[in-house]
Amino acid sequence: MRLRLTPLMLLPLLAGCALGPTVPKPDVHTPMAFEAPTDVTQPGVPLEHWWTAYNDPQLESLIALALVNAPDARSAYERLQEARATRAGALASYGPQGALQGSATETYTSVIKGPPPINLGPPFGSISFTNAGTTQNYGANFDVSWEIDIFGRQRAARGKANADLAAARLDNEATRTELEASVADQLFQARGLAIQLDDAREANKIDAELADIARKKADHGLGSSADADQAAAQAAESLAQATDLEGQLHAARRTLLVLVGKGVDPLATLPADAEAGTPPAIPVTVPSDLLARRPDVREAAQKIRSATGQLKLDELALFPKFTLTPGVGLTSQPLFGASLTSDVWSIGMGFVQPILDMPRLKTVIRARGAQADEAVIAYEKAVQTAYGESENALVQLSADEQRVRILTTGETQARFAYDAARKRYAYGIDDLTSTLSAERTWRTTRTALTAAEVQALRRSVTAFKALGGGWTPGPVPEQQAAR
Repeated sequence: MRLRLTPLMLLPLLAGCALGPTVPKPDVHTPMAFEAPTDVTQPGVPLEHWWTAYNDPQLESLIALALVNAPDARSAYERLQEARATRAGALASYGPQGALQGSATETYTSVIKGPPPINLGPPFGSISFTNAGTTQNYGANFDVSWEIDIFGRQRAARGKANADLAAARLDNEATRTELEASVADQLFQARGLAIQLDDAREANKIDAELADIARKKADHGLGSSADADQAAAQAAESLAQATDLEGQLHAARRTLLVLVGKGVDPLATLPADAEAGTPPAIPVTVPSDLLARRPDVREAAQKIRSATGQLKLDELALFPKFTLTPGVGLTSQPLFGASLTSDVWSIGMGFVQPILDMPRLKTVIRARGAQADEAVIAYEKAVQTAYGESENALVQLSADEQRVRILTTGETQARFAYDAARKRYAYGIDDLTSTLSAERTWRTTRTALTAAEVQALRRSVTAFKALGGGWTPGPVPEQQAAR
């Protein structure tokens, strides 16, 4: 009895195959504006190359060097190349598949005992039923298998591959933007340490002068030896602080060299000037721009596409596969003392319908559905994180700028007070304790001002990065992802 499988018999199977989990739409509520001071954002600064707004040739040179030589940038580029090759391989598997096979065999036969030749007379002569001696056999086959894409497997695979490649490209961009911000932050940190080191050295000179004055007064009976010892201890403390800052500055410069891919170069190749500068104005932007500007947010969106494409492929694994199997072959072999050459061609069709492994395939589909849901949740988190980081950076930058203005005024007043106290002490009007107290107040205010200036610079870098600066977004259509 022959069982004929008709299309009508496949309908129940296909109906069961079509059932699968549905990927939810991301629940993203982006506010209309940042809850940040409006005077922080100003137009005119390009986010794509935000570091040029600092008008700092050293910063621009270091970032350009890092994007070429830094290990992080090079590794991200190689990951992108890997993704491109993976995409090409994934799509090539849906084209015609086949291999050319060839064989050549040489056989030596020795007849120990066999039937005598039969003489058929003219014109046939004698025919021997043995093939003693050396014989050669040759063969070549070219078999092809090509899946007929009835249910859209190739389209689903192409969508997933494009999404994976786009995600890899965005990961590369995210790595580069992170590197740009890290270089700027480390450079400003090193310059801040250089400023503090200069301040500490200057303070040590002042302390040494005060200690010398106190010692001379004690020697001439105009002051106490306790004051002289106190001034000497203050000078030793400032010298120790300067020594500690020298070590910190050395480490910061070496870290920056490693960051730009020049970790083995001499430290003298990377000067750190003792100047802070003023952070540039941050451009006007709105939270909805983050969905297009932040590479990590766009990467998370592409991962949803990839997970959805993989889920579709797993669902299509329940559907039957139809393949064309054309082939051609050529053989050459000896026959009765002569050589027989023949060619063969064939064409066929294959059909595969999963039956007993359907439960396993459906568990895979459920797992893929959960992974797609995780991708959606990760996207929602990326959007919320981007919004939170951006608003926090803008608010903190505004606070840093106000703090700098306040401390600038305070440092000027503290400096005037210290200069006056030092003159009064030199003329014997005030005691050493008052002078040292005025100096300590000035130095504390000066250190706080330097820290605030450097912090404002570093916070501006964080703001540029949080707003998605450092790359040119542009659309990521499938044809662009296919490059």
